[in-house]
Amino acid sequence: MSVKLRFMRVGKKNHPAYRLCAIDSRKARDGRYIENLGFYDPYIADDNKKLRVDKSRAEYWLSVGAQPSETVLKFFKMFKIAGLIRPKPKRKRRKKLAAQPGAAVPTGTAARKPPRKPKPPKKTKPPKQPKGAEQGPAEGAPAQS
Repeated sequence: MSVKLRFMRVGKKNHPAYRLCAIDSRKARDGRYIENLGFYDPYIADDNKKLRVDKSRAEYWLSVGAQPSETVLKFFKMFKIAGLIRPKPKRKRRKKLAAQPGAAVPTGTAARKPPRKPKPPKKTKPPKQPKGAEQGPAEGAPAQS
């Protein structure tokens, strides 16, 4: 079962509030949730009271592999929830070698590919002549004078 940390909409019409919940990823946005982790009300004036999160439970769900939604991820970064940011492995980029006459052949995938076979030359067709010019008088037909 894949668990997501995402907001669930609650509140009145045109005045939304959101619950931060751990939900099975296959469930609907407002469907049954596993655990309630906090609350977000965008209409509260005080920024410190807009979002309430149980940090220990949020860190637990992240530690067991729950994936936060994009919006929840932004809020977690603001509140510096531990276990959120995992270091990505750095990719090593290969340096491009300049094409010089004395340069060594690269040992990458380009060196392993067999050379291409040359394409055969295209056959040329004689130019088409108009229909009336190609046909002469039909055999057996009287010649016109």
